[in-house]
Amino acid sequence: MRFYTESLSLSKSAFVLLRDLIHDRLGLFYEDGKQDLLADKLSPLVIARGFDSCLDYYYFLKYDETAADEWRRVMDALSVQETYFWREVDQVRALAEAAAPRYFAERPTAPLRIWSAACATGEEPLTIAMALNEAGWLGRAPIEIYATDASPAAIAKARAGIYRDRSFRALPAELRDRYFTVAHQPANPEFESAQWRVTPWLQANIRWDIVNLVSENDMERVPPVQVIFCRNVFIYFSDNSIRKAVRAFSQHLLPPSYLFIGASESLLRIAGDFDLQDIGGAFVYVKR
Repeated sequence: MRFYTESLSLSKSAFVLLRDLIHDRLGLFYEDGKQDLLADKLSPLVIARGFDSCLDYYYFLKYDETAADEWRRVMDALSVQETYFWREVDQVRALAEAAAPRYFAERPTAPLRIWSAACATGEEPLTIAMALNEAGWLGRAPIEIYATDASPAAIAKARAGIYRDRSFRALPAELRDRYFTVAHQPANPEFESAQWRVTPWLQANIRWDIVNLVSENDMERVPPVQVIFCRNVFIYFSDNSIRKAVRAFSQHLLPPSYLFIGASESLLRIAGDFDLQDIGGAFVYVKR
């Protein structure tokens, strides 16, 4: 139920100002028809700050020197954390069964660095770690997995490593039982989900951090890598934001370089330095 007063409604002019500021700082873009959606997401933050209007909140975000922490709350409010283990697993298998063997055949002692950008609550990088272990690479070859998201709340959940049943809807039960232990068994499963904790050994393979993909300072905290997964993120970005992120990815990638994006996404109009190739039965953007 909504309790927002009329003073907290988002006018067209305030929407454009906030929309453009968010686009500039976070890369997320809200089209004209998303005015009510943005108002719903931001209104609790406006109220919590004690402002009387979204326009006052805009001026605070744009000009106040103390607004850095508030931007983290904005990112938490706007982020979409819908993900699950083994999602679009063909691409992950292409890494574990085609790209990784090819890499270590040519560079047996050089570390393979993998970056799961915009990893939400961590299901994707843990899926990558599981697939690499199932293929016999973790513990045998030097592999580093970096996982980042712009939402501090999402990274906090990823670091905690506790997941509910919904995250396991595509993961085979034998893999769930191999890499997770029961953290909470509900008394009534019809009304409450079980909770599962990732094994410490698997969790230790991931290096978590908070990184905004349109912040050059944030991006510099991630070392050069050979593989980047950035899936189901660009659907929320404008073309300009996508170009900026892809340019930054290109600068971060060392040869051989692989960029994995979501199955519903395409860089064909703005691929820049990348060619689309079939690697191990999955489509991957390969840096020229």
